Amino acid sequence: MSANPAARGAQGSPVSPSRRRPRALLLDFGAVISRSLFECHRETEQLLGLADGTLDWYGPLDPVGDTLWAAQLRGDITERDYWAERARQMGAALGEPGWDTATMLARVRHNDPNRTVRPAIAQLMRATRRAGLKLGILSNELELFYGRDFLSRMEVLRDLDAVVDATHTGILKPDARAYALATQALGLEPADILFVDDQFRNIAGAVAAGLQVQYFDLRDVPGNLAAVAARLDIPDEEWR
Repeated sequence: MSANPAARGAQGSPVSPSRRRPRALLLDFGAVISRSLFECHRETEQLLGLADGTLDWYGPLDPVGDTLWAAQLRGDITERDYWAERARQMGAALGEPGWDTATMLARVRHNDPNRTVRPAIAQLMRATRRAGLKLGILSNELELFYGRDFLSRMEVLRDLDAVVDATHTGILKPDARAYALATQALGLEPADILFVDDQFRNIAGAVAAGLQVQYFDLRDVPGNLAAVAARLDIPDEEWR
């Protein structure tokens, strides 16, 4: 029998890790905290002076129509490969060959880093802290894609218990070691952490590592945020 009262229900029966309230929220950055490029195509076209409809790839919003994204989902290429190719294509459309992902993001993101953050997720992150829960980020390419200066001006990154970034660790999700580094940084057991990511393979990796999970589906961002808040037992009025 478990000696941990928090792991047992009102009648003394064990509580499933997937049902007990998490003690920490661990978030992916790109597309979860920040708005994805897929959602911003028309805005990006206007910013770069491209014709409407030039950017016709939508990743998880159209996984069948975006054949390069489908290749990424199959594991034929990595997510980094996907964005490298999209950056090359975007630069070529502007007559500027040689763009990499960092160049693309520098050109399409606003000068104010806080405008790239979903307002509702920022609210939810603040509510998470007020609720006394730990808060962290587990990213495959946070600084690699966005740059240190850009991130240093982002308000939501200033009050975190852990930031585990494969830019520095060299360990990409869904490698089990990535989740281990995050759980160690948060100082909690895996089952006490709710992990949120927009990639199924990263969710599967977290499940294998023993974390609680919430898949972040870009087709229903409000619904996903509501689901995360419910898992954390945070009332709507605390974050909406």
